[in-house]
Formats: sequence, C-alpha cells, structure tokens
Amino acid sequence: MGHTIGIDLGTTYSAAARVNELGKPEIIVNRDGERLTPSVVLFQDELPIVGTMAKRSAVTAPLDVVQFVKRSMGDASWKFETTGGTSYRPEEISAIILRRIKDDVELALGEPVTDAVVTVPAYFDDAPRRATIDAGRIAGLNVARVLNEPTAAALAYGVETAVDGTVLVYDLGGGTFDVTVMRVEGGDFDVLATHGDRNLGGFDFDNLLMRLLDERFQAAGGPSLLDGAEAEADLREKAEIAKRSLTTVEQTRVVLSAGGVSKVLPLTRAEFEDVTSSLLSRTRDIAEIVVGDAGLDWGRIDHLLLAGGSTRMPMVRAMITKVSGTEPSRSVNPDEVVALGAAIQAHLVDVESATDGGSAHLPVLASAVTMPRVRDVTSQGLGALAVRRGAASPDDVENVVIIPANTKIPAKRGQVFQTIAADQTKLKVEVTQGDDDDPAYVRAIGEQTFDIPAYPVGAPFEIVYAYDIDQTVFIEVHDKTSGAQIGTFQVDNVATMDEGEVATATDRMRLLDIS
Repeated sequence: MGHTIGIDLGTTYSAAARVNELGKPEIIVNRDGERLTPSVVLFQDELPIVGTMAKRSAVTAPLDVVQFVKRSMGDASWKFETTGGTSYRPEEISAIILRRIKDDVELALGEPVTDAVVTVPAYFDDAPRRATIDAGRIAGLNVARVLNEPTAAALAYGVETAVDGTVLVYDLGGGTFDVTVMRVEGGDFDVLATHGDRNLGGFDFDNLLMRLLDERFQAAGGPSLLDGAEAEADLREKAEIAKRSLTTVEQTRVVLSAGGVSKVLPLTRAEFEDVTSSLLSRTRDIAEIVVGDAGLDWGRIDHLLLAGGSTRMPMVRAMITKVSGTEPSRSVNPDEVVALGAAIQAHLVDVESATDGGSAHLPVLASAVTMPRVRDVTSQGLGALAVRRGAASPDDVENVVIIPANTKIPAKRGQVFQTIAADQTKLKVEVTQGDDDDPAYVRAIGEQTFDIPAYPVGAPFEIVYAYDIDQTVFIEVHDKTSGAQIGTFQVDNVATMDEGEVATATDRMRLLDIS
C-alpha cells in the first residue's frame, strides 16, 4: 500500500507505471482506458479537463487549451490566462496534469498514491528541475526522485534484457531532445556523458511542416492559416496527423479549408524529411558530441536505444543507423520505456525505504538484474562569477566552472577565490549554470552575500558547490585564513516559485475538480 510510482511527465503525452506484484514494470491505464495521457489541459467554465478530450478541443476552443507547457518549466515570465481571467504558472499547469495522473492511478490501484519518481530531460538545468518538484508538491505528490529520461529508458531496457555493454540512448520526445551514453555491466548503470536541447522535439518538426502546408495553401489561393488561433490549431492538428501517417506510408493528403477556399494538398515523406532535415542534423550533431564527450567513437557503442514518440519517424532510425553503423533495438516501446524506467527507480526507492525500516512487503524485481544501481552525471556545469585575474577593472568578470558537465553525481567540489580589496567586508557568491568562461553564455541561478572579516587584499575563501542526486544545488563558504565556515545556502532559483507561492498554489489545487 502506498508504494512509489513512476511518472513520465511528457511535453505531449504523459504516462504512469509501477512494478507489479510479480516484479514486472507495467504501464497503469488511465480512466479512459488509455496507456498514454495527452499533456493537454482544457479550461471549461474555469474547471480543468486533462487528456484526450482537452486535446480534441484545441481546434474548437484554442484560447482555453494549454499544451506543451513542459518547455516553459522554470520560466518565471510564462503565464497561461483562461478566457475567464484566471492565471496559471507552468508549475500549476503541470500540477494539474500530475493530479489527473495521480487520481487515475489511485482509481486503477484502489489505494492512495503519495510518492512518485518523475522524469525530466537530462538537459534540464536547476530551474525546470525545481519547477517539476514544485509541480509534484502542488499536485499532492512527494517527488522522491527526479530521474533523467534517457537514464530511465536505459534502466528499463537493461533490466528487461539484462544486456551488458555501452548503450547510447537517443531520446526525441514531443518537445525535448537528449542523448546519453552509459556503460551497463552486471546491474550497474554508469552514465558517461549526456547532452541535449530542451527546445527540440516533435513540436518543432510539426512547426516546419505547418509552415510548408501554409505556404502551399496560400499558393493555391487560400489565406494564411497562421493568422488566427482556431485556424492555426486546426493546421497543427492536421500537420501532426500527416506526420504520423508518413511514418508508415510514403505519401498522404492534407485537406485544408479557410476563407471559402478548400484544397487537398498532397504530401510525401521525402518532402517532409527535406523541410525538417536541419532539425534531424541538430540531433545528429548532439549525438556525435556526446559520443566524443564519453571518450568513445561509434565503433565502441554496443547498443542503440530509441526513446520518445518522435523516434518513430523513419528518418530518425535511418540517420542513427547510418551514423553509428548499428541498428537500434526494437525490443522497447519508445512511448512507454521512460515511464517503465521511472517505475523501476520508484521500486528501488521503496527498497531503500524498506531497508531503512519501512515496509518489507515488496515484490522482487523480475529480472536477471536483481538490484540495479544507477550512477548519473551532471548535465551542465556549475560555476561562479569572479573578477578576472589581473583585470584592470572589477567589472571584468569571468565564469569559473567548479563542477564541470558530465561529473558523476552526487558531486561536491570546491574552488578557492581571493578578495580583491583590502579590508573587504562583503563576499558575493553568484552561482551559474553552464560550461563557458564567458558570463554571456551561462545562466545565473542564484546569489548570496556574506559578511567576512576585514583581511588584507588576496585573502582566500573556498566556495564549495554540491549537486545532489536530483541535480539541485547547495553551496558552502569557508574562510581559509581562520578555518571557519562563513555560511551555507541552497540556491533558491529566481525562476521558480517560493514556498509561499507553492503553498498558495497547493491550496488552490485542492479546490479544483479535475476531469
């Protein structure tokens, strides 16, 4: 009772899974009998409806439908306002989706659900990771672990097949893209390198196809379909249907109508692949970077795993096969593998809890891998802004990376800095994420100022950074002259909600009747 579940909170579709009584990970079907729930919310008379009905309403009520919110997680400037004037932040929209999933799981299992492992893109930085945790809290879930999606996919694949070797996971979802290389051996899942693009996915392929269809419709005498919300929503739906059709057939037809003009436009797979070739090339380039970052070449990749629904496009399999010289595995469902991996990690969380004195009545994982062990890496570097050594002006700053990308986590490393003025009494720690020494190419995620003793110029202070298992950030500051610890702080990312905002959103969520 009350065991942890796994949730793949996707850009376009979400899924929940658990390890069942037989020790097998399985998808939990929602109240509509579906294995996947569209990550779409419709506000009807201010009441939220989640899933297939909401997705179908995108054309008829586009101003009351919100989708693709995952791409805005951690963006403090993003808001969705219903036609009734109610405003929601990304965390709250995601919380509505998570609440619907939680309710569906409780309905299916006949027991309360309070804990979950929720997956995120590997390339998510601190802000969207924290936003995901906050979304879970608002939905009434304790997020026991935030797990990288490619790692979850490899975990499900490795546990199911008991393979050993070096695995490359190519994860192209509805809105995000990740590549991860890991070494799997005897139940150990050791991530070597990861990289990605949080704004690259099936949504972007749809956008380019929409633009092509709109240009052809205008050339045939019709108006632009991108000038109005309803027409654009209709075009998006038809572009998505056409894209899905072209995964199995070489050509299809798209019927478009607007402004008294109705046209049937032929579309071939080759035309679709041509117009989106730049996006596919971006995924190839990232994959090659990750193989290099792992210190490997393609010949040393033993297994290729495709995750995310967008990998069903034939050009994806053809490209990665050509580049790597290896045929991707067909043993997993790319739509479900991430959720199944999250369920396995959730089971491991429960086993850890049982070891610490919790419930011992847990199923034994049905796999040749008795107890998987996962070692992940940081997706982005963690650093601090400092005055460049020898600079003529205190405004000449650089970014000093303290924990580089692809460092094993949890990680803890320090860097000694020196004061720049005699009798300096303040020390400002500005925390950054990114791997460039130019401050213009990294992102500030928090800061704090400490009182320090008035030492001569050049007094040493050590800044110690730590990534925890969820890749959230903690800082310690040490006075190397006295040996004393000056202070500690946890990054309260300016892009995420504070505790008061989370509490208010949680109270509002309790009052919502979510369908």
